[in-house]
Amino acid sequence: MALRDQVALEDDSVPAFLGRLRAIGLSQALVLSTCDRVEIITVAANEDVAETTAETALLALAEKGGVTPAALRAEGYVLRGADAVRHCFAVAASLDSQVIGEPHVLRQVKAGYAAARAAGLVGADLERVMQSAFATAKRVRSETRIAEGPVSVASAAVQVARDLHGDLDGCAALLLGTGEMGELLAEAFQAHGLERLTVRARRRFRAEAVARRLGAHVSTHEALIDDIVAADIVICCTGGREHVLGSDTARQAAKRRRQRPVFIADVAVPGDVEPAVNMVDNAFLYDLNDLEGVAMEGRAHREAEAEAAWRIVREEVGRFQQGRVERAAVPVITLLHARFEDERARALTEAHGDADKATRLLIGRLLHTPSEELRRLAVGPPENLRHAENVTRRLFRLSESGEEMADPGPTEPTEESDTRP
Repeated sequence: MALRDQVALEDDSVPAFLGRLRAIGLSQALVLSTCDRVEIITVAANEDVAETTAETALLALAEKGGVTPAALRAEGYVLRGADAVRHCFAVAASLDSQVIGEPHVLRQVKAGYAAARAAGLVGADLERVMQSAFATAKRVRSETRIAEGPVSVASAAVQVARDLHGDLDGCAALLLGTGEMGELLAEAFQAHGLERLTVRARRRFRAEAVARRLGAHVSTHEALIDDIVAADIVICCTGGREHVLGSDTARQAAKRRRQRPVFIADVAVPGDVEPAVNMVDNAFLYDLNDLEGVAMEGRAHREAEAEAAWRIVREEVGRFQQGRVERAAVPVITLLHARFEDERARALTEAHGDADKATRLLIGRLLHTPSEELRRLAVGPPENLRHAENVTRRLFRLSESGEEMADPGPTEPTEESDTRP
C-alpha cells in the first residue's frame, strides 16, 4: 500500500502523466488511479514488442513515483492478451474491488477513459476494449443483483430507514451527539434525500460545528422529547456512561407522534439507548451489531451474485477475442471485394450490355487464377493439394455431389475455443 501511494496519481496530474507516456512512445494508453489500484492499460504494436511496451509503462510509473523499477516489478503485475481484457472487464464491472458491485468504480474507469481520449491516446484497439468493458459492466448491472444490498454500517442504516419510511424525502432526522460514526450516518441519509437534519449535543458549540459541516440545524428545544417527537430518524452517538434515551421517553414520544414509526440508530460505544426502547410500539432500535449484521448479509448477497457476473465477463471476453480474430481477416476480404468489383466492371464494359456474356466473362476470370493454382498444387506434395481443396470447399461450401453445403452459422465463442485456422 505504501508503494502504491507513492505512484498514485491525483486527478489533476493525470493529463501530464499521459503526456509523458506519449512522449516515451506509447501511442495508446489509459491510466486508472484509485484507492484500490494504480494501473496503466496500453496497447503494443505487435506481440514482438509487448514486453518492451510493458517495461516502458513500468519505468514511467516508477519515475513518476520516485521509486526504483525493481521495487515496482516486485509488487506489480503485467497481464496480456485475453488476461488483460478479462481484467479490464472485471474492473469496470466492479468484480475486482474491495467492495464488490460498487458503482463508483465504473465512474472512475470512465473518467480515466475520458482523460485518455482528451490526451489523444485512445486509438481503435483501446477504444474497442473500453467500449466492450462498458458494455460488460452494463450487462452485469442489468442481469445480476450484484449492486444490491448494503455493505457498510451507513448503507445498512439507510436501507433500514427506507424499509421503514420509504423514500427519505420529507423525513427529518435528529443527530444526538457529535461522534464520527453519527456524522457518517447523517451524511448517508442526506445523500438519499433526507429533508431536514437537527443536531443536539451536550455542548452547543460542538453541535454548531457539526451543523455547519452538514448544513444542518441546531436544536432549539430544551426538552429532548420535543426533538424526538419531530424526528423520523434518531442517530445516537454520544457514547457516555449513561443512557440518554430511555424507554419512558420513547413511549411518551411515540404517543405524541400518533404511532408514526421512528428508526433509532444507536452507533455509540457504549450504547446511548436503553435496550428496553426496542419494546416500545413503533420504535425500531438498531445498535452497531444489528447494523453490521445487515451489512454482512449485504456483502454475502453480493458475493453470491458475483459468480453470475463472472460468467458474463467470461462470455464477453470470448466474444471480444472472437471479434479480434475475425478482424484479422478484414484486409484480405477488402482486397477480395475490390478485385471482384474490378472484374465485374471489366466484364460489363467488354460485354456491351449483354448480361449473359458479362456473367460468363466474370465467372471465367474469377475462377481462372484459383483453377491454375489448384492444377499447380496437384503436381506438388499431396498434402498441399488436400489443404487447398479443403479451404476451397469451405470458402465456397462445396460438396462431392455439387450441392451447396449447409451454412453451419456462427458459433458461440468461449474462452477455450481454438481460434486458429
